[in-house]
Amino acid sequence: MLKPSANIIKTPHLNQYSLVIAVAKRARQISERAEAEGGKLPDKPVDLAVQDFVQDRYRILEPDNLEEL
Repeated sequence: MLKPSANIIKTPHLNQYSLVIAVAKRARQISERAEAEGGKLPDKPVDLAVQDFVQDRYRILEPDNLEEL
């Protein structure tokens, strides 16, 4: 299992939970799109999702103060 490290994504304030949730959601999007199109993925969806975040194609947004939610 790939354990994405918070160090590979350039957001120092990011916590590990947010990283795991964001990668999982993006991997699910990738997988569902490939299934709908009937295509085959070159790599595992999690690997592709991590690369999306590393290459800044997607960003993780967190509220500054969780009490404001």
